[in-house]
Amino acid sequence: MPRALALQNGKNDYYKSMNAIVSEKGQVTIPKPIRDDLGLEAGSVLAFAEDEGRIIVTKILQENPISAWRGRGILPAGRSVDEYLDLVRGA
Repeated sequence: MPRALALQNGKNDYYKSMNAIVSEKGQVTIPKPIRDDLGLEAGSVLAFAEDEGRIIVTKILQENPISAWRGRGILPAGRSVDEYLDLVRGA
């Protein structure tokens, strides 16, 4: 259940504080509790969709480009980086 609805009747009423005002440039500030829950930080990519008068925002998970190569850069035993590069480049 969304945080705003879950805490609406609780001791701390966050419902009203979960509103945002659209700026002249069409920008809004995502409330901090939501940013924290979703792990949003500067540079996070969001996808926007409209459905029956509602805006749906989805966090796009970016694959870490380093993780795709993890474990593939292991040098053969006993070779230096320069020796290995000479071998694979045919030098």
